[in-house]
Amino acid sequence: MEEEVCGRRIRAFRKLKGYTQEQLAKQLGISVSILGEIERGNRKPTKDFMQLVAEQLRVPLHELFPTEENHGMR
Repeated sequence: MEEEVCGRRIRAFRKLKGYTQEQLAKQLGISVSILGEIERGNRKPTKDFMQLVAEQLRVPLHELFPTEENHGMR
């Protein structure tokens, strides 16, 4: 569940910032298939990876993680 939320948030911020999967994957030094797996919630990203994503997308790290206080809030 947490992986799916993180993945959806990465995808949303990536699109908001105008990156394709190919562009972001290249900037992060990973393959497009790995980024796709993370965005779909099929692979759990590490905190270090999430920090790199946050830096690349220029968003606060906490925006990429689901939190208890965010559950149920829309």
